Amino acid sequence: MTAQILLSILMAGVLLYAGNERRRSPVVAWASIVAAIAGLYFTWVPDHATLLAHWIGIGRGVDLVIYVWVCITLIVLLNLHLKLRTQMELVTVLARTIALAEARAQPMRKAERRRMRRAG
Repeated sequence: MTAQILLSILMAGVLLYAGNERRRSPVVAWASIVAAIAGLYFTWVPDHATLLAHWIGIGRGVDLVIYVWVCITLIVLLNLHLKLRTQMELVTVLARTIALAEARAQPMRKAERRRMRRAG
């Protein structure tokens, strides 16, 4: 019973987080909401997880939950990797743009210094 209460509190936290993230990432938010509701349901009615597992062809409900959790984790890791890769590409483009802009500005600065020396 204590584990069920603790898991219910954690799932409620996921629901709150997903509700706050709906505007930024609606797909992830809705997937989190569905996962949290399913988690709450299977936490309080574990026999249904076993029935669903048997229907799919898996021996126990806990095995089904673990398999689904591993799949979700792999999808999240792939998503994070792709976002990080995109960010790194943006940083590279930004650094390249700044370097080119500074390289173009160097000859102009040298020409201005020469003019100031001649004028001074």
